[in-house]
Amino acid sequence: MALQQVVEQTVIGLGYDLVEIERSAGGLLRVTIDLPWVQPPVDAVAPALDQFVTVEDCEKVTRQLQFALEVDGAEYKRLEVSSPGIDRPLRHEQDFTRFAGSVIDVTLKAPIGVSAAAGQVNATRKKFRGLLSRAESGGWQIVWSDEPPVKPGQKVSKKRAPAPLQALGFTLDEIRDARLAPIVDFKGRAGKSGAAPG
Repeated sequence: MALQQVVEQTVIGLGYDLVEIERSAGGLLRVTIDLPWVQPPVDAVAPALDQFVTVEDCEKVTRQLQFALEVDGAEYKRLEVSSPGIDRPLRHEQDFTRFAGSVIDVTLKAPIGVSAAAGQVNATRKKFRGLLSRAESGGWQIVWSDEPPVKPGQKVSKKRAPAPLQALGFTLDEIRDARLAPIVDFKGRAGKSGAAPG
């Protein structure tokens, strides 16, 4: 059985979602897991609190994977099981639905192009950061402003017009990589990215 299949069956069999598998030089096998996400009912009064992967979850999956990989004769030197962290990759439609309203980083497979840029953005640009939302067309979009961040103690003129909001619509097959933006609020809570520190 292929390594991907063994890992996937083991992780899902224990009740977790498999986020990604990475093989690194030196025989490191890195497996990232998450708790399954259930879309809250439309009529829910309050949003469900996100639950996060614990050290105990990682230990449980590590023990089971070591056994499964040994039985299968998989080649690896070291196994690392972890939570997705604050820059969690978004791979599937369900990930985008779950994190709608969060700030994400998107890298396109091809540059945006002249027609999409409409003179507002460099036509060769591939990387964007913005607020994820559903597009009217049914796909996905990110919305951002190129307003420079205000530095602490800096006075901002009330007369200055804010930078216009821009939107980029995309489909999942147009993106090379999408991740939650690693925004941290140093007042003791995770940022708007919606993920727990890993």
